[in-house]
Amino acid sequence: MDPRYDIPRRAATDGGGSANSSVAQGVQSRRRKMPPRPADFKLQIIVIGSRGVGKTSLMERFTDDTFSEACKSTVGVDFKIKTVELRGKKIRLQIWDTAGQERFNSITSAYYRNAKGIVLVYDITKQQTFEDLPKWMKMIDKFAARISGMRFCEASAKDNFNVDEIFLKLVDDILSKMPLDVPNKELSNSVLSLQPEPEVPPELSPPRMRCC
Repeated sequence: MDPRYDIPRRAATDGGGSANSSVAQGVQSRRRKMPPRPADFKLQIIVIGSRGVGKTSLMERFTDDTFSEACKSTVGVDFKIKTVELRGKKIRLQIWDTAGQERFNSITSAYYRNAKGIVLVYDITKQQTFEDLPKWMKMIDKFAARISGMRFCEASAKDNFNVDEIFLKLVDDILSKMPLDVPNKELSNSVLSLQPEPEVPPELSPPRMRCC
């Protein structure tokens, strides 16, 4: 017979072929149901600075890769969550965005205590926000046992320039000072939180949660 007119045979609907297909589907199904690997660490990062310097924009660019020209001023505190992997560890970040207005200082300062890292922001186009930096440093000194290092980085949430670098370098600096080889059960709750998130100071009511 001319091979051009040869009709290919259908695969068997039972027997080995069917069993192999079922096994493959079963494996894929089990893989889909596997829970994600839990985070090795949960770190709190706080973003502070004067009003209108772009704190919320930096946070949203890093967590959601979004930017809005009509970003509203933060009232009190807000936070978002992002999971990253560095140094072979899975880190779940709570990034707290604080209001820059002085009337909220008594609220936002309560969040300094549990922060493992701080991003202090000013606007290079607004001289006053740069002159306000000593005020913010004094607030940090009230809550930080010691400042173990600082970096300077110019960034733009609008242009998506150096935003990831700000947070990832900060987290990497934090991890470099932590005993990464210590079993989880030996870590303090301030590093590996065993409580439901977010960890809100007991004297404050929880903020609204926005999770990526």
